[in-house]
Amino acid sequence: MSPILITFYFLSAITLASAFLTIYSKNPIHSAIYLVICFFSIAGHYLLFNAQFLAIVHIIVYSGAIMVLFLFTIMLMNLNKEDEVHKPRITRLGALVVFVIASVVLTTIFINSKPIEGEYPTTGEDFQSIKMLGKVLLNEYMVPFEFASVLLLVAMIGVVLLSKKEKTGK
Repeated sequence: MSPILITFYFLSAITLASAFLTIYSKNPIHSAIYLVICFFSIAGHYLLFNAQFLAIVHIIVYSGAIMVLFLFTIMLMNLNKEDEVHKPRITRLGALVVFVIASVVLTTIFINSKPIEGEYPTTGEDFQSIKMLGKVLLNEYMVPFEFASVLLLVAMIGVVLLSKKEKTGK
């Protein structure tokens, strides 16, 4: 076995285990930490695919920004164990059975799959480079890229306006 294949299996095991622990953990803070571990292992998969830019963006956006929002939401909700609704054992057992079946099916598919050879012509261009991504984003997809940035700006302004508390009467 090659070192890349061993690394892939190791990252896959971490991804599956941390995803399962994210769902199965009773403590929401622990679930958020397991989700961060899952995000980092997925970024490791991106690095194995030679997509360094995508791996870094994944870490910055998901592990950084979104997980901070999740943690703030969890802290603001002030979840108490007394208020939490406990799920029956049959629901937990069903989730475990679905997880095991999905894992077996995906493992079987990956073991029996064969690499694609010669289907895509190679042009010699490096589509993973930041230079190529910048050319594509700012030439061919300039208008949708700018629309996305304006949409995100409007969403940020909306969140700020919604979170502002109204002043009470004097």
